[in-house]
Amino acid sequence: MNSRFSSSSEVFAWLSRFINYESGMIPPKIFRLETMEALAELAGNPQHCAPVIHIAGSKGKGSVTGMIASMLEADGRRTARFMSPHISDFRERICLGNVFFDEPVYCTAGDELRDLAENNVPACGYSIFDPEKGGDVPSFFELLTIYFFLCARAGSCDVMVVETGMGGRLDATNIVDPLVSVITLIELEHTAFLGNTIAAVAGEKAGIIKQGRPLVLARQCAEAKEVFIKRAAEKNSPLLYFPDIAAVENPKIHSGGTDFSLIILPAPTQHQNINCRVGAGLELSIPIPGKVQAENAALAVVALKKAFPDIGDKALQLGLKQVNIPARFEKINAAVNGKCILPVIIDGAHTPESASLCADTFCSLYGEGGVLIFGCAADKNAAGMAQVLLPRFSHIIITMPGTFKVSNPEKIYHVFSMQAVPEKGKILNIKDTGEAIRHALDTALENNLPVLCMGSFYLASEVRALLDYHL
Repeated sequence: MNSRFSSSSEVFAWLSRFINYESGMIPPKIFRLETMEALAELAGNPQHCAPVIHIAGSKGKGSVTGMIASMLEADGRRTARFMSPHISDFRERICLGNVFFDEPVYCTAGDELRDLAENNVPACGYSIFDPEKGGDVPSFFELLTIYFFLCARAGSCDVMVVETGMGGRLDATNIVDPLVSVITLIELEHTAFLGNTIAAVAGEKAGIIKQGRPLVLARQCAEAKEVFIKRAAEKNSPLLYFPDIAAVENPKIHSGGTDFSLIILPAPTQHQNINCRVGAGLELSIPIPGKVQAENAALAVVALKKAFPDIGDKALQLGLKQVNIPARFEKINAAVNGKCILPVIIDGAHTPESASLCADTFCSLYGEGGVLIFGCAADKNAAGMAQVLLPRFSHIIITMPGTFKVSNPEKIYHVFSMQAVPEKGKILNIKDTGEAIRHALDTALENNLPVLCMGSFYLASEVRALLDYHL
């Protein structure tokens, strides 16, 4: 028998030995939920250890996940939170509300998982970890997902808030039977896995809709909305379409966050069991600037009220004030040679719409013409992001979004340069991330400009780590 794990870092080092398709460097396998179902059965079905709220979508799903978990914690419910990717610490993926579990929880769950992987052979006579005997070796994310459920069980959690990886229908998390499913805004993304049209992507995300379980749906384009309406009807799933039942009013965006009112609209058949007063404004605040984050928070409130109608307004207000989600318009105080550069903002926005909304918020707070550090994975719509970002910044540095995902900075530089009005020195290609950050900070200091880093959560991770190390 292997020695027991003594730290969460040892568990994650062991998990990292398995194939990780998040990088995009390995051709995708054909995902099958049968692998997850077999793993879950071996583990004693830990996905059923507590009620679940399940979240999918292209944009905002991580924010919604974190906000729901924070509000549940504020209500006194011990809440396991599953999100990806992490920014600085693997434990960000598997949390207790806004904080990490105690180390013994990570270690106990890790011991269970490794014992399951190395010592168990199911009734079929071969191990699913042994492809030479007909098995299908689980991926890193599949094992991480089972590990999360084991942590939730070992941590005696009352409820779980679970974000999908990138899809829905075949996502490793889709073995849960949730109280409520939540789907955020759909955009074209991960087209190699999910399809090349909005309808195809929506169809994959719609795979989390369960028989008879409510669906809380964020605003969608007509093409995506039609897919969700059809799937909800097929599953006899009550559909709560956010624009029809609620609204965000009077958003006040400031450097410390966003204040707004949540209004429930008069559509009685849609409001059953969400326990909000129609027409009455609920005053809310979040520590993240941006109207889109207010919309995410409002969606989270409606979903939570549907799942737990008895939750009080004070828990909603306190939970949103306390939410902590890395790389969502996160402000870092940086200094070079003792001189402050304020602000440096890091954000994981990596689609044209999210990039536009992030730039809008940044420029509304700090003015046009700042310094942009940009890097995105090879499968992202760099041209669409270039179109919305180029007019907003006086200096743009293209760089690598870390080394984890496949990227092509030279191609992205070309895409930005082809769309730019010729302006000497405005766009630079500095492949080395550390050198790019240093150049951006020097430029910001020389010209008294703010800095925005965006395009990838992996780039945000690199920037945060390098700033912590160098400054």
